[in-house]
Amino acid sequence: MTIAERKLREAIWIKVRDHSAEAIDKALAAVIDRFGDRYNEAFKSITGDNGSEFANLSRIEEKGISVYFTHPYSSYEKGTNECHNRMLRRFIPKGKSINDYSADDLLYFADKINHLPRKILGYHTPEELFEKELDRIYAS
Repeated sequence: MTIAERKLREAIWIKVRDHSAEAIDKALAAVIDRFGDRYNEAFKSITGDNGSEFANLSRIEEKGISVYFTHPYSSYEKGTNECHNRMLRRFIPKGKSINDYSADDLLYFADKINHLPRKILGYHTPEELFEKELDRIYAS
């Protein structure tokens, strides 16, 4: 599962057991739980595609997080996510199974990508700006 923070371009990749709605629910709940009681300040909205694995995504709205879905065959509606998946392909070539990589490998790849300076961020890294944003959220 790929989560891309839209404003600061922080990427989170999570290896899920399968493409079931239950596996996605469990993984997403674990990510949200990492942010404690301030999760709704870190997650304003979540956009998913129309795959069956996101069938239960609208339940997140109960937590005060807005949920949006892209139109079928409209990958341009989630451009940041697609860009991050393209960057992940630097580490996992097309045709290679993600099953060949561990969860720790994915964390390593995400760490490398989140430490790349971006022109859109004034040549700051997503990691440093995301940490500043979290500091701001938890300081108040």
